[in-house]
This record gives sequence, C-alpha cells and structure tokens, in this order.
Amino acid sequence: MAAQSTIEQPERTTAPAGATASATRRSGGAGAGLLRFARNTWRPAAVLVAILLVWWAVTAAELVKPYLVPSPGTTLDVVLAQPGYFTHHTWITTYETVLGFAIAIVVGVLSAVVMVYSPTVEKSLYPLLLFAQVIPKIAIAPLFIVWLGFGLSPKVVVAVLMAFFPIVISTVTGLKSIDPEMLQLSATMGAGPAQTFRKIRFPAALPHLFAGLKVAATMAVTGAVVGEFVGANEGLGYVILQANGNLDTPTLFAGLIIMSLLGVILFVVVELLEYLVLPWHASRRTDAATTTM
Repeated sequence: MAAQSTIEQPERTTAPAGATASATRRSGGAGAGLLRFARNTWRPAAVLVAILLVWWAVTAAELVKPYLVPSPGTTLDVVLAQPGYFTHHTWITTYETVLGFAIAIVVGVLSAVVMVYSPTVEKSLYPLLLFAQVIPKIAIAPLFIVWLGFGLSPKVVVAVLMAFFPIVISTVTGLKSIDPEMLQLSATMGAGPAQTFRKIRFPAALPHLFAGLKVAATMAVTGAVVGEFVGANEGLGYVILQANGNLDTPTLFAGLIIMSLLGVILFVVVELLEYLVLPWHASRRTDAATTTM
C-alpha cells in the first residue's frame, strides 16, 4: 500500500501544475495583449515619426519649394482652419466607402459560394472576373457617370468593383481549403449540405475571408475616391482634384493624408473584427510571430 501511494503521488501533483500554468496565462492575458500590441505598433509608429521628421527637415531647410511640398505645420494649419470643410468631405467618402464595401462583401461571398458548389458557374465566371479586374477602374468610371449620373451610385459601384475581387478570390480559396476527410466525416454522420457549410466549410474559410477583407477595405477607399475624381462635387476625391487644379498643395496633402488614414482605420476595424470572431486564429498567429523573433 505504501508503495502504491508513493507511485500515485506524482500523478496527483502533475495536474495542478498544468492548471496553474493555464491559470497564469489567463491572468496575464490582458497584460500580454497590451505587450503584444506595443511590440507590433512601435515599429510602424517609429517609421511614421521618422517620415514626419524628414518631411519637416526638408521643408525647414527649404530644399524644396513650399508650393511643391508644404511643411507638416502648414498642412495641419489648413485642416484646423477649415474643420467643417474637411469633416463634410471625409464623411461623404466614408459613407461611399463603407456602403460599397458592405455590398462587395455580400455579393462577393455569395458569388464565391455559388462558384464553389457549381463547377460550371466557376469555369464560366472565373475568367470574366480576371478580365474585369485587369481593366483599370479609372478607365470605366466615366461610363458609370454617364449611366448613373453624378450622385452617390457611380462612386459606390466603383468601390464595389475595387473591393469585390479580393473578397471573392479569398472566399473561394477558403471554402476549397477544407480537408476532404472532414467533408467525408460530415457526410458519414448524416450532415446535409447546409449543415456542412454552416458547421465546417464556412468557419474554415473565415481566416481566408478576413485576409481578403483587409485588402478590400483599402481598395474600397481607393474606388470611392476614383469615382469622385471622375465626377463629383463633394468628397475627398473632389477636394484632392480641386486642390491639384488650384496648385493648393497644403490642401492636396491634407486630403491625401486623410484618405490614407481612412483606409488604415477601416483596415484596423476589420482586424479587430477578426480578433473577435476568430480569437484562436489571431492568438495563434501572434504567438507564432513572437516565437520566431
């Protein structure tokens, strides 16, 4: 009996050790998350500060004429002097971008599902998608102005066209990347096509889908601005075009910077949504990245 108790003792002490380690990781989750955030953001923040310093140094030393490259201070003064002006035009472009992005998500995901489940549709539409993607959107944007007028519709259509391709391609890739053995197991257990899609195919495709959404978010901003370039009387594209025609480089730079910030914000929103929907995927990717550093 004594021998048996001495053998069983290590087994009783091993489990609490693992539980303690797991509890330690959970308790330090918030702090570890902040630490990872700091590690991931300090480098781009440092590069951004360096770019601003170089920009300021070049303009302060008058290496470039002010009408060609304004100083950061001058650009900021333009925005602060007309906050309502920039807020209005930024809101217009944001609305066009978000609406086009949302439509592209719905149409892109549905198109990907149809192509995955119908090889005939895929073979018929896939070459056309590639052909349409190669065509420069700035070249066909005037057609939408002629067909749809100068309102909201042509800007949204261009934004949809810009964002549609990465969404549908990434979704098709994700839906096809499922292990065939999982599909066979699902069929063996009596799951129908709808249940298999809901429980297996679509969850497995989400990492690929979010990768496409990140690209599409920035492309949607570009599409909305391109539509505004062709024909608009409001929006950041209109601001940039008017400033370029008037050689107003501070306003031009301000519009470009706000446009870039809009794309970054949408990208971050998609990434945060990915973290909420796929915390296991985001954490695994972060752990893998940090262990190789």
